[in-house]
Amino acid sequence: MNWIYEPWPWYVSGFMIALVMFLLIMVGKNFGMSGNLRTICSICGGGKKVDFFRFNWKAQRWNLTVVLGAIIGGFIANQFLSVDPSIDLHTETVQNLQTLGFENAGATYMPEKLFSTTVFSDAKLLLLLVIGGFLVGFGARYAGGCTSGHAISGLSNLQLPSLIAVIGFFIGGLIMIHLIFPFLF
Repeated sequence: MNWIYEPWPWYVSGFMIALVMFLLIMVGKNFGMSGNLRTICSICGGGKKVDFFRFNWKAQRWNLTVVLGAIIGGFIANQFLSVDPSIDLHTETVQNLQTLGFENAGATYMPEKLFSTTVFSDAKLLLLLVIGGFLVGFGARYAGGCTSGHAISGLSNLQLPSLIAVIGFFIGGLIMIHLIFPFLF
């Protein structure tokens, strides 16, 4: 069982992703997480008020299993397969994050400064999370999909809009981490 606790080589996960993408292409389906929000809103009756949510959501039920699998898989991995919660970050990155106030940088996957209940008592952090969540949701919808949908599904289908979106995601990420992030923290 020790092999399951260790990080798997990139070529194993890469092969599995390629296999799933091939199977989805063969059955005429597209993978993406952000499309599930539209499906859930439609199931809950969003189509009664907004035309965007008025579509045949039953044709997208299969994609909801991806969300369910991510939730269940994440829970299983966190509760039963995580031996060491620390991550292997470069020492310079850890030092930079610690100077920005992230004391547990490298110790956990999610920094306590942003992912603990104390965020609700800090107006600045709460505002950053709300604005960031809105921008991610709006950006995913405006770009016609999220990073995983464009980078995995769109690129595997050789879609030019997905290539443009992925290039934009990388440029935006670089601008954020090098220019904006230091000013926020």
